[in-house]
Amino acid sequence: MEDFTPLINLQGSRKMKNEREPLLGNAADSNGPGTDAAEHQQLLARPDLRSSPENMIVDASNDTDSLVAKEDPTYGSSSGEPYEPSMHRTLEHPTTNLDTMIHLLKGNIGTGILAMPDAFKHAGLYVGLFGTLLMGAICTHCMHMLVRCSHELCRRLQVPSLNFADVCQRSFESGPIGLRRYSKLATNLINLFLVITQLGFCCVYFVFVAANLREVVAHYFFDLPTRVYLLLLLIPMVLLNLVKNLKYLTPVSLVAALLTVAGLTCTFYYMLQDLPNTHTVKPYATWAQLPLYFGTAIYAFEGIGMVLPLENNMKTPEDFGGWSGVLNTGMVIVTCLYTAVGFFGYLKYGDAVKGSITLNLPGEEFIAQLVRIMMALAIFFSYSLQFFVPMSVISVHIRRKLHTEQSRLIGEYLTRVSLVVFTFILAAMIPNLGAVISLVGAVSSSTLALIFPPLIEIVTFWPDKLGRHYWILWKDVTIMVFGILGFIFGTYTSVAQILNPDIN
Repeated sequence: MEDFTPLINLQGSRKMKNEREPLLGNAADSNGPGTDAAEHQQLLARPDLRSSPENMIVDASNDTDSLVAKEDPTYGSSSGEPYEPSMHRTLEHPTTNLDTMIHLLKGNIGTGILAMPDAFKHAGLYVGLFGTLLMGAICTHCMHMLVRCSHELCRRLQVPSLNFADVCQRSFESGPIGLRRYSKLATNLINLFLVITQLGFCCVYFVFVAANLREVVAHYFFDLPTRVYLLLLLIPMVLLNLVKNLKYLTPVSLVAALLTVAGLTCTFYYMLQDLPNTHTVKPYATWAQLPLYFGTAIYAFEGIGMVLPLENNMKTPEDFGGWSGVLNTGMVIVTCLYTAVGFFGYLKYGDAVKGSITLNLPGEEFIAQLVRIMMALAIFFSYSLQFFVPMSVISVHIRRKLHTEQSRLIGEYLTRVSLVVFTFILAAMIPNLGAVISLVGAVSSSTLALIFPPLIEIVTFWPDKLGRHYWILWKDVTIMVFGILGFIFGTYTSVAQILNPDIN
């Protein structure tokens, strides 16, 4: 999910426990034998994705042990029809199709869009054009896979909804006998890569803000190394991330979204002026450069973590899938937007394009400098939202290790400061923005977006629901191989470029 206002649903383990207790059959008992079905349904109310800032980030909680299959006939329909998860979701403020579309767009459009021209440089104009369209189609298909597996497992378990980690764990637990022992390992791997991905985004945000501020200050005053700006940003970043409740950051998030829209609009204005002929740039690059393109492109399409929270909170979840559903419509817009920025940005600036297209804007114009400031502020304000994901995963372990409220509070604040300092150190060590983006995409985004979804689909529908002649199996294996190769070669090439920035 790299994005300015990540829209992925994240609830604390205690809140998730309270939501799931009625699913265990205990809530009705605790309210006495007189509790009727209507009151029981009210107990299942889920949070409002639109009004609750905590829902802007994926549920990374490990509190999934309570999700067990129910034999109680009240969990199915009164007519004996199969359990339909969407019919058992009681939402206080469900999101409309338009709400979900907006969240989907905001969740997929982030710093990755500004790096797409640099990705095209490593692929060539036409390879980047068709490659980005293909990458968007594959990532969208993987999102559909995850939703389909979630629905299947919800029917088996007879629960209203599951998150990404839940789907992975329960698919392994109900899959082939030989894999059931690895259910916890698979879930921990997803949470691990989620933490790595989000901390990687935070490193990119640090470098992005510092690089753009350096360009502005150097133009009007004096030039200082990027690491000086990173150091100046450290204290404000630490203070901003000591805020535990995202509700207090909602106005900041709104400002970041407005700044992003304004910045992108001005960026397109500069890119589309005086475009050269297409023969002035290379149509394709060398094989050695393609891994860098893959890493950056898959970094951009990293919104798979928010797919299930969005679908779970819809008023009409049946409109999420389908050929003309919300998911396909939103991802077509996202893919076209990424392709347009990459195509015209590379065509405009050629091989001189930088890790962020904002760094290529004409420095002598005030509007261009204003764009750099707007995008730097937007990314700075968005850091805390990206940071919320790893903190939520790690805070679960902090609560387990520490037993008093005071010790937990101290432990959480120390962890917050330590993680911000950790991302600062990584950013200072690797000031090459393009290489950092490619590395994060190759390592984590490829794992979450291209490797785990097909693996989960295979395990979920094994062995008799994989299509005629096992075509679903072969399709999923092909996507996994593509993701694994991208992971290996993308990571190797990105690390090589980080160690030697002048490498071709």
